[in-house]
Amino acid sequence: MSAERVEYIHLPAGSKLPHIVSQPRRTMVLICQDVEQGWQDDVSRWIVASGALYMMAWGNNCTLWDDSVDHANLEQFGYGEVPDEQFVMTTWHDHGPLHEVFFFARMCAFHSDIPLPTLTILDISDKPRESDILSLYKAESAGLLEDAFEDPRRLPLKDRFKILMRMS
Repeated sequence: MSAERVEYIHLPAGSKLPHIVSQPRRTMVLICQDVEQGWQDDVSRWIVASGALYMMAWGNNCTLWDDSVDHANLEQFGYGEVPDEQFVMTTWHDHGPLHEVFFFARMCAFHSDIPLPTLTILDISDKPRESDILSLYKAESAGLLEDAFEDPRRLPLKDRFKILMRMS
């Protein structure tokens, strides 16, 4: 895979959607808050309009996000046939630790014809967690979590420190 660009967007439930440049991308939605259906539909349309061609949902009611983005993609084409180059593949990951979804994003989330070098991590949570989320993604990308059975943020401090030292 070519060089990857990872961007983090903190989006508390109900907040205004930021401007985003439309380009082919993978979008990971981390859902840590309950949301209103209308806002979820707006976010799903925003994901499709952002150029996402692969969306992975993890967290609270992630199967509902999978369906919502599917509907937004179909709505874009009047519920008719969606062209292959604009079809958004969606998955949900309601079991397992977040680092396994990061692995999936790196190794399995691709489009057969269009490169997707940007990964947008959309964090639906009450507080921003950019440093924690990106550190976990970096640790997974570096292969440091291959045998981890749990989220490394729950490991004892000395073990987390060892992981961080191997990343530099």
